Amino acid sequence: MLQKMNAFLGKWMPLLTPISVVIGVLLSGVLHHAAFLVPWIFAVMTFIGSLTSNLKSVKYTITHPLSLLLTLAILHLITPLWAFMIGHLFFQNDPYTITGLTLAVVIPTGITSVIWVSLYKGNIALTLAIILLDTLLSPFLVPLSMSLLVGEAVQLEVWGMMKGLLGMIVLPSIAGMLVNQFALEKAKAWNQTLSPFSKIGLALVVSINSSVVAPYLRNIDKKFLQVALTVFIIALSGYFFAWILGVITKRSKEEIIAMIYSGGMRNISAGAVLAVGFFPPAVAVPVVIGMLFQQILAALYGYFIKLVYEKPLVRNEKIKEGKIS
Repeated sequence: MLQKMNAFLGKWMPLLTPISVVIGVLLSGVLHHAAFLVPWIFAVMTFIGSLTSNLKSVKYTITHPLSLLLTLAILHLITPLWAFMIGHLFFQNDPYTITGLTLAVVIPTGITSVIWVSLYKGNIALTLAIILLDTLLSPFLVPLSMSLLVGEAVQLEVWGMMKGLLGMIVLPSIAGMLVNQFALEKAKAWNQTLSPFSKIGLALVVSINSSVVAPYLRNIDKKFLQVALTVFIIALSGYFFAWILGVITKRSKEEIIAMIYSGGMRNISAGAVLAVGFFPPAVAVPVVIGMLFQQILAALYGYFIKLVYEKPLVRNEKIKEGKIS
């Protein structure tokens, strides 16, 4: 029953987030009172997501560090600078929008990236290593990046952000990995049982966060559409940068797929929690819009991966078999 529910939710993941945003806006009068629950729900989600990985994945980073370093450069240098420049180009007199665009891409890579990497036969060990290292570094990298890029324009609660990231991501991740490390069978059983609740938790987090910024999402005017288009372009670019960098540095197909999803996806729900908790509501708007696109773009790039890597393989096999000339 739970496995069927998990499969069903996984299949409809690209639509789950947009629907959750709509529900959050429509029921904002009720849901915004539950905002205090979001960090706790998110911590449970992170714990469940971490049950599939363990500390052994660090070994991969020691022997094959280049792909990891390239992905971290995309996550915390290339894409944030790109977002910062685009923000200043189109919204130079709007520091809150610039801050939101920047925050949406400085947060750590998304744990759900491992699902997409697995789906398209990428390097799972590399993906887990990136998630682990990026998660552990996030309490330092996120406040540092925000301070360097937008610190003068918006007042930052650096210590508050660090505590939030520790509580929502780092500590639950370590707890989940320790269960996997020392009680593997229990971790597998818990993961199978709890996985659907993790996806339901994601829907709850998105809905509650959307309810908090509902007044900004209800007014779909020219400014809103400009922000939405900008967020879409930035989000699309993250995957593209990772793919191009992987090709230029001659990574294997499996490593490139891992880089595409690890470098393109973000723990966007954590970004929304930070935006709602530590910034004015206007800052959260680009981040919430980013939640609309993330799973849809992941599916789109999956189509591109099939187009580039799988169809030529099928054609070559048919040529070998003499089915086509």
